[in-house]
Amino acid sequence: MNLSTVDTPAAVIDLARMQHNIARMQTHLDSLGVRFRPHVKTSKCMEVTRAQIDAGACGVTVSTLKEAEQFFQAGVQDILYAVTIDPAKLPRALALIRQGCRLQLVVDNPVAAQALAEFGRAHGQVFEVLIEVDTDGHRSGIGPDQDLLLEVAGLLHHGGALVAGVMTHAGSSYELNTPEALAALAEQERALCVHAAERIRAAGFPCETVSVGSTPTALAATHLEGVTEVRAGVYVFFDLVMHNVGVCRSDDIALSILTTVIGHQPEKGWAIVDAGWMAMSRDRGTARQARDFGYGLPCTLAGEPLEGLVLSGANQEHGILSAPAAAAGTTPQDIVTRLPIGTRLRILPNHACATGAQYPYYHALSPEGELTQWGRFHGW
Repeated sequence: MNLSTVDTPAAVIDLARMQHNIARMQTHLDSLGVRFRPHVKTSKCMEVTRAQIDAGACGVTVSTLKEAEQFFQAGVQDILYAVTIDPAKLPRALALIRQGCRLQLVVDNPVAAQALAEFGRAHGQVFEVLIEVDTDGHRSGIGPDQDLLLEVAGLLHHGGALVAGVMTHAGSSYELNTPEALAALAEQERALCVHAAERIRAAGFPCETVSVGSTPTALAATHLEGVTEVRAGVYVFFDLVMHNVGVCRSDDIALSILTTVIGHQPEKGWAIVDAGWMAMSRDRGTARQARDFGYGLPCTLAGEPLEGLVLSGANQEHGILSAPAAAAGTTPQDIVTRLPIGTRLRILPNHACATGAQYPYYHALSPEGELTQWGRFHGW
């Protein structure tokens, strides 16, 4: 198979770009002296994850127990499930651990901590647990100076679980777009997570791991004193949101959707493609950023952006390519000659995780132009 023969729409991974992205992140974090635990929810693909581990990753981060189960079955031993554990899922976590998986769990509240400790005692299992710390008000976690932090650590420790460490995610980095702002947030993320760990240790509890990370802050960090590991996920593919944040160029984006022009609306200046929101996802993350790419940025088969065009609209199976700011001297009808029916394009996604989730498999594109099918995990 190649880009001219495979059915469209299709999710394509540019292997040269992917390997470049993997090497860039691993080299950077190696230089800062920390372990790297990539978040594999972006790809949910063993071949991609194997490339990350081969480059030096120490284990993986997952966002669902289904991912943990399937990556463990595929040979990954060291896994962090980085979502506060639902007590109803503890039997699944226990089953994984008893099969030989080193599975670390996360809590960020006393109810989850107490339920986990009680379940562990009842089943003779010492769970390794990280406490999630909120370092930027983005999502979940406990403030590093809250009394609740030590309460949760105490419930775990005295209940028979191991307080393995703390973790945080500076998700608000996605809202930034300058090197200075990203560097400042990376330092805030580091300093506050280290502070939380120091408070836990000062209270007499163990706290070995200090885990931080998002793709923008991982790349922006200039030192990581006190941090033991970093997590990042979307860096492996990058996407248009990361392009707007400023941590990659368009030619770093390794995931694209192969599509075919199937029609035109010349009077509107539209080309219709067979990649709608089922192919691209409904994620419009760039709409809140300085440059709005609609549902995606169209490129040639060689991966070169088609200047002036965006995937401006999407129905379930139809995508609309248009030129919101038409070049001087062009008319709406020019889209017909520019993109004849049958033309194949590659569209870069707003959010690689969401777009990848639309597909049961990827087509890995070699530098020689050959495609190989790689499976993708689904479900919870």
